[in-house]
Amino acid sequence: MRNILIIVGLVVVAALARMAFVIIPASGMMAELTPVTPGQCEALTIAPGTEDITIDPASSRVFVSTDDRRTGARGGIYAFDLNAPGTLHEVTGDAPADFHPHGISLWTGADGAQRLFVVNHRAGFGTAGGSHAIEIFDVGADGLLSHVESISYDELRSPNDVLAVGPRSFYATNDRAYHSGIMASLEAYFGLPLSSVSWFNGTDGDMVAHGIAYANGINISADGSEVYVSELLARRVRIYDRDPESGQLTANRAFGVPTAPDNIEVDERGDLWIGGHPRVFDFVAHAADASAMAPSHAVRLNPLTGETETALLVMDGSLNASSVAAVRDGTLLVGAVFDDHILVCRGD
Repeated sequence: MRNILIIVGLVVVAALARMAFVIIPASGMMAELTPVTPGQCEALTIAPGTEDITIDPASSRVFVSTDDRRTGARGGIYAFDLNAPGTLHEVTGDAPADFHPHGISLWTGADGAQRLFVVNHRAGFGTAGGSHAIEIFDVGADGLLSHVESISYDELRSPNDVLAVGPRSFYATNDRAYHSGIMASLEAYFGLPLSSVSWFNGTDGDMVAHGIAYANGINISADGSEVYVSELLARRVRIYDRDPESGQLTANRAFGVPTAPDNIEVDERGDLWIGGHPRVFDFVAHAADASAMAPSHAVRLNPLTGETETALLVMDGSLNASSVAAVRDGTLLVGAVFDDHILVCRGD
């Protein structure tokens, strides 16, 4: 009995140590936050859950992924001209009836043809038996989407974001290994590095990165040589060397960021723009209660030097629980996990 008590005591001490040295810093609960607003920001109402945003640099067309995570209502994709937000319209087209979009990625071919790749959480999302797919759409005139196909494979276990690299090839982050039971709780509350990145080469799926503490956003350098993955529960961005022939990823370096990073977008200069959650427990409270405010954070990261800059930090409820920041031509767009609008911030 004495040995058992000693073992239990050691486990408790180890758990407390893990919380003190990993979970508390990762949550941001001790961080001092100072609001930052770039220029003039206005709210653009779209639909509940403006979780991901991507901008076509050639046309300045903005795509926004929306899903009402509180009611479970069918989600949609919206588009507008960056320079004319009044052009906002839904472009979901002939998406599957069970459409709950999450991360999105725009692919442009050498001939200018475009496809939008969308993470879709179908029936049972958030459960062990949940069904997921990557939906591929052709992008037509005025951004209207035409559904091409749905792709599922064994390694697509808990997709959060997608990175398109070909007409039907892509990477996808798996943000967790467990959806229920004690292991799901341990993975979440102890920041266990059990998540991964999968790769689909157009025919088969494979796992190409492991050991990540909640893999979230994913994006790629302009030359395709590096892939960026946000590690939400470690408050850092991992950078991998990419083999364009095999699709394999090799860990290169990682940089800490002053937030729990969500989605990643890349600007004209190659800098990374990250929407994040500076206080994770505030985000958890907001997820449970819409009236509880959660800060919104937009961070710029230089992927060569690791230099970071807070571009936006709002704590007044004008936008709660930011998940994405995208920049083009001096305009910053910030979306959120639950809110029905985005912030459009234009520089002074």
